[in-house]
Amino acid sequence: MERAPLAFGHGTDNARDEAVWLVLAALDRSPVEARVDPAEPLDSDAIASIDALLARRIAERRPLAYLTGKAWFAGLAFRCDERALVPRSPLAEPILERFEPWIGARPAARILDLGTGNGCIALACAHAFPEAAVDATDVDGAALALARENIADHGMGDRLALYQGDLFAPLPSGRRYDLIVSNPPYVDAEAMAALPAEYAR
Repeated sequence: MERAPLAFGHGTDNARDEAVWLVLAALDRSPVEARVDPAEPLDSDAIASIDALLARRIAERRPLAYLTGKAWFAGLAFRCDERALVPRSPLAEPILERFEPWIGARPAARILDLGTGNGCIALACAHAFPEAAVDATDVDGAALALARENIADHGMGDRLALYQGDLFAPLPSGRRYDLIVSNPPYVDAEAMAALPAEYAR
């Protein structure tokens, strides 16, 4: 992978970590829970799966999460495809720490995620704050369709509501939030054109 003209940054930031994730994905194992044992024998089917996924990663220059249809964020699995960006937010750690020390002992009864994409940040917040109702907005209907699939996978349909529109615009009038989070796309079209192929999807 180091010799191939690949760019990293969609869940991993170097060839070694990407190779580990690729092997685990090919073996249908969680990168959060599993460990790779270099001495573990692999049968011919497993080797063929790894080789095929590696060949696609190099030939197509698509992020591994798009090839496997799965991404990991804050220790949770999410469906992932070209309808939304691959989760890679620095918010995972603060979410897992329930935004300590900023929130403290105050309850977060209502949380808002602006620009939710595939819904990973909103869902991670719903897991971290089981007492909270979570709203999430996005302008892109296709991204929201993917977010709905993830909400169903996580069984959060009763606690997480999606709204299509720009930022606060589609939200019910007068609604207030204890916590607002956002990790919106921040690269303009000119900068995007100069990025490696993996980022153009």
